[in-house]
Amino acid sequence: MENVFDAKDAQNYIDRINNLVEDTHGLWGKMTVDQMLAHCSVSYEMVYEPEKHKKPGSIAKFILKTFVKPKVVGEKAYSRDSPTAPQFLVTGRKNFDDEKKRLIGFIQKTQQLGHEAFDGKESFSFGKLNSTEWNNMFAKHLNHHLSQFGV
Repeated sequence: MENVFDAKDAQNYIDRINNLVEDTHGLWGKMTVDQMLAHCSVSYEMVYEPEKHKKPGSIAKFILKTFVKPKVVGEKAYSRDSPTAPQFLVTGRKNFDDEKKRLIGFIQKTQQLGHEAFDGKESFSFGKLNSTEWNNMFAKHLNHHLSQFGV
């Protein structure tokens, strides 16, 4: 798995994103390319802009930590039509260029902060994660959706 904290791997994601154009169509799924970029930014918003999202209650957090966390932070890739959590649903069209810049900015910020900043950092939904779990979560999600759009 790529390392989002490594400058070369982070640049690879940015290059893949820069290969997208406004009318790039997905190979599967229902999202438009602008919605996909906004959707990918949600993981980063929960770290850098947590006020945008409602935190899960104690029962929901228990379910997330017990049943969802292993699938999200593990190394196994997502299947093509994996279900989308409600807070990750993006409706309506977004500005492609704005969403592209935003996602690239999040990737750059994460890489620059480095794995040390994420080791033991509290996740919005899963409790404390180590830097490998954070990496897997970010990298796996990016790979899934960039592959969905053929880049």
